This record gives sequence, structure tokens and C-alpha cells, in this order.
Amino acid sequence: MNSKGSTVLITGGSRGIGKATVDLFKEQGWTVATCSSHKEGLKNSLADFTFECDVTQVQSIQREISKLIQKIGKIDALVNNAGLSGENPMGPQSSDDLWHRIIDVNLNGTYYGCKYAAPYLPDGTGRIINIASVLALRGVPDAIAYCSAKHGVLGLTRALSHWLAPRKITVNAICPGWVRTQMAEDRMKEIGIQETDLKKSIPLGRLIEPAEVAELIYSLASSSATGMMTGQALILDGGATS
Repeated sequence: MNSKGSTVLITGGSRGIGKATVDLFKEQGWTVATCSSHKEGLKNSLADFTFECDVTQVQSIQREISKLIQKIGKIDALVNNAGLSGENPMGPQSSDDLWHRIIDVNLNGTYYGCKYAAPYLPDGTGRIINIASVLALRGVPDAIAYCSAKHGVLGLTRALSHWLAPRKITVNAICPGWVRTQMAEDRMKEIGIQETDLKKSIPLGRLIEPAEVAELIYSLASSSATGMMTGQALILDGGATS
């Protein structure tokens, strides 16, 4: 795909993986739109279009995509990156509200993004990249909501890849391990571990940088070599699950 004239919509672009992805696509000459529920984080964004949006609210995401299309006409690539984690074990002390919020942001938000942006993706070259997690492939006892949501994202990715195959639009998921983000730092504090502890469980011996995830996203969105790759879960975790 020629970057000249190409457009991308990235959800959750105010920080972490989302911000790194915004920066990379912009550097490569794309027209970039991004949204976030963190309005303050968008103030210094490099994106051409920024808007505050709660991906869990249907009317919000419909309205903003409609506005975006009026301005730029099409979306060549959609990156569903908005996410939320949190400690959510199964038990009487666990928060049902947190369960619903994590499912809403990670799974329903991805579904809404796909549903309302897909009609504007070009046949033959359109790309959807969903950010899942290595926890889409396995479970941990104190993150039941997050694991459930990310397993759902992977199922959505696979089903949607078949749904959009007649239009030759690809749909893939990236499953990162520990990425150096604020969300990861918050999670480490929750479970009481240090980065040095994590490194011991990663064969390549370090956390992933947000820019590395962004590079993989960009490759899926732009390379002709990925034109026959769809419905896949790409694991990026330094070998931890191998």
C-alpha cells in the first residue's frame, strides 16, 4: 500500500502502544486520526485528527467515525488499540462493575470499531488490526475479565476475517506480552512484581517497547507481503510463550 493518500484510524492513541503507532504512521506519511477517552493525552498528539471518544458507547463511536469520513472520505486501516486491564479474580470480593468495564472497553469497543469503520474500508486493500494479548491464548487467575475479553477479541478477529474475506479485507490480531507502558506498570504494582522479575521469564530478557508493537502494526497495515495473511494471532512476547 502506498502511504501517500492512505488514512488510518487508531483507537486509544493518547499513550503507550497507541501513541507510538500514531507517531509511526505519521512519520510514514499517512493521514492519521486517533481517539481516546483521555482528552488531555491528545493535546500534543501528532495525529491530523484527534477526538475524545468512549469506544464502549455506540453513539459516540458512530458519530466520530461519521465526522471523520466527512473529512477524509475513507479509512484504509483500522487499529483497535483501546484497552483496559485490572485485577479481577473470581470470588465474592471481585467487582462486577470492573468485569463489565473491562469487557466493554476491550471486547465491545473492538467490536464497535470494526462494525462502524468496516463499511468505509476499501475492498482489496482494507486492513483491520486488533490489539489482543498473550492472555488471549492462556489464562491467569487474577485477570479473569481481561483474559475473557482478549480471548473474545481473538475470536472476533477470526470470525470477522471470514466475514470480510469476500471484500479482500484482512483482519489480524497482535498478541503482545509485557510492553513498557503505564498500564503494564500499574499491573506490576497490582501483582507485586518488579521488571527484573519479569525479565527472568522472557527468553530475550527484556520488555517490549511500544515502538516495536507499532512497527508490527504498520507492517500489517502497509506491506503487500501481508495481503494473504488474515485471521491470525501474531505473538510478540520475546519467546515467553514458546
